[in-house]
Order: sequence, then C-alpha cells, then structure tokens
Amino acid sequence: MKQYLDLIQTVLDTGSWQDNRTGIRTLSVPGAMMRFDLLNDGFPAVTTKKLAFKSVVGELCAFLRASSSAADFRALGCKVWDQNANENQQWLDNPHRTGTDDLGPVYGVQWRQWPGYKLLDAGASARIADAERNGYRQVAPLEENSVKKVLMYKAIDQLRECLDTIVNNPGSRRILFHGWNPAVLDQVALPACHLLYQFIPNATTREISLCLYVRSNDIGLGTPFNLAEGAALLALVARLTGYTPRWFSYFIGDAHIYENHMDMVKEQLTRAPFPAPKLVISDRVPDFAKTGKYEPEWLERIEPSDFSLEGYQHHAPITAPMAV
Repeated sequence: MKQYLDLIQTVLDTGSWQDNRTGIRTLSVPGAMMRFDLLNDGFPAVTTKKLAFKSVVGELCAFLRASSSAADFRALGCKVWDQNANENQQWLDNPHRTGTDDLGPVYGVQWRQWPGYKLLDAGASARIADAERNGYRQVAPLEENSVKKVLMYKAIDQLRECLDTIVNNPGSRRILFHGWNPAVLDQVALPACHLLYQFIPNATTREISLCLYVRSNDIGLGTPFNLAEGAALLALVARLTGYTPRWFSYFIGDAHIYENHMDMVKEQLTRAPFPAPKLVISDRVPDFAKTGKYEPEWLERIEPSDFSLEGYQHHAPITAPMAV
C-alpha cells in the first residue's frame, strides 16, 4: 500500500486548507490517482492500520441488495451509515426522510434500481411499444402544452446490465454504472462519493479491470474502505462472468485529510507496510470460468462471510471520528 502512503504524503506536502459542509477543515488537493495490479500485487488492503474488512464487505452486500436503511447495513455487519441516517441534522430535517435509519435512495438503490422515466407523446405508438419491449410500463397519462403524453417507468438494474454486457459483448466500452442521480440528490442522506464504475474486460486474456471515480474522498477513513470495497466488487464480478481481476484504477476528485485525522495519517507514515493479502471468495459462489453457467443472481445472494482475506498482516488499529 505504498501508493496510499504516498497519497497521504502528497496531501500533507501540497494540500491547502478548505472549509466544507461538516465544519471540520480539510487539507485538500484536486485530482489524485492510484493503480493496483490485483493479479500480481495482491489485494489493496491497508496494512499500516487494521482495515475494518467485515464492515467493508457488509456495506458492499447491502449495496448489492439495494438497501436504503441503516438497519440493513447493520444487520450485514456495517455500522458506518448509522450517523448519516440518524445524526446528520440536515438529513433529520429533510421532508423526504421517512424515519429512524432511513437513508433515502443511496448507492445501491441507484446501482440496482435506478428510476428510469420516459415522457412520450400518447400517439407515438411505435415508441411506446418499443419502451414496453424494453421493460417500461405506463404509469400515468399527462398533458403538456395541450399535448397528451404518457409517462413510463422502469427500475434499471445498472449493475446487472454490466454483467450481461461483459458476458455477451465484452468489447463494449460502455460497461459502466453510475451512482450520481441529480433527480434524487435532495432525497438522500449523503450524495454518492464513489459514483462512477467502469468495467473493462479483455476477452483475449480473460482479465477484467475496473476504473472507479470518487468525487470526494476522506483519505484517512474513506480511501482504505473504498479501495477494498471496489476491489472486492471487481473480484465478485470477475467470478460471476468468467474473468480474472487485473487492474484497479482509482481516481479522486477532491482528495482530503480532515484536520482531526492528522495524527492518524501521520502515525501511518511511521509504519512499514506489510505484504498485501489475498482476497478469497467462498467456494459456494459459482465460478463461471469453471462451470460455464452464468448466474448473475448471486449479486443478491452473496453474504459478507463469502469474502475473506488470506495472509492479512496489519499494524494496530487507529480510530478517528467520521465527519458527518
């Protein structure tokens, strides 16, 4: 994880102080990148402190199930959403919040159930029929500027569509899903930080890579968590589509360290990293490369216990408060 330590040092050396919504200043730099060779260099788990791996894979499983309640995340071993759900005053005052533990349509809802709408002229029968063939249904008649319209709706499973394309059209350069939905930004406890995932399969080498763009990243707490989660997702997608995980490229828009995290990140710089561990996915999860059977429904069936780290050595844990 030398790249992670180098990023910390870059922010310390070149960052500037910024104010933000949390009230806790950050030392920030615009634009950062890390790139990991998962095949040859192991799994990108931070070793200069203990990674909360059970929480990482718990969150991932909740995302894959399109969970929108902190209670669902807790049940899967991830408590990081509790504060955002129940202690963020801006969210507590939001009229879209439905009650305790509600998060609104966060990450996984957009991944698996993106709300897709089409507003078509009522007389456009060919367009309406085409939309219906693609899974849309009519939900309401409308009138706009004295023209009769039809509103159509479909919950779009972006991630499943990615897997289908990897299997059926691996040469596509459009295998991506998005978490940033402008239509619901006012309805969520926290707008997506890690928001754009692009899978890049290589049908010749049978390797698959992932590019992840993160608009805003808390280097002390968020980066280690998101790195591990992204790499685990890539490994699962590879398993279900018959590929080997290869390159994981991680792009950050606003890379920052919170003022009250300084001791934590500086302490890590004094610690020598251990070798990277290996990610192991349970044998019960089907391996398309071995079975030849495509089973994407395992996106919902996967459990946190299906992921484990082999040979994970780490330094002592370091705790720090999360800015909400």
